[in-house]
Amino acid sequence: MRKVNKPWGYEEIWAETPDYVGKILHINKGHKLSLQYHEVKEETLRVLSGTLEVIYAKTVDNRTISVILQEGDVFHVKPYMVHRFCATQGTDVDVIEVSTNHLDDVVRIEDDYIR
Repeated sequence: MRKVNKPWGYEEIWAETPDYVGKILHINKGHKLSLQYHEVKEETLRVLSGTLEVIYAKTVDNRTISVILQEGDVFHVKPYMVHRFCATQGTDVDVIEVSTNHLDDVVRIEDDYIR
């Protein structure tokens, strides 16, 4: 297992193979990941704790909408689906993510941390 510090919290990568990656995202209260999409990467998330706001659009050309997820809720991200994960509901958030192994496949649209 390895921990990767991020400006919004951290990732704990607990599984990594040529086919898939498993990680836990810890998003600090009041922080959010970049608004982004992936060209190849596909991921499924399950909220472990806290309240997660997901801002998403089905494609790059669609308008974004927001959904609130609670502990146990699941969300699936397909390639080219614009998305952003946010801990904006007053709590830290822990999310388990299982994805294809394309960790560098990130196209950022907006980023609070200027990356």
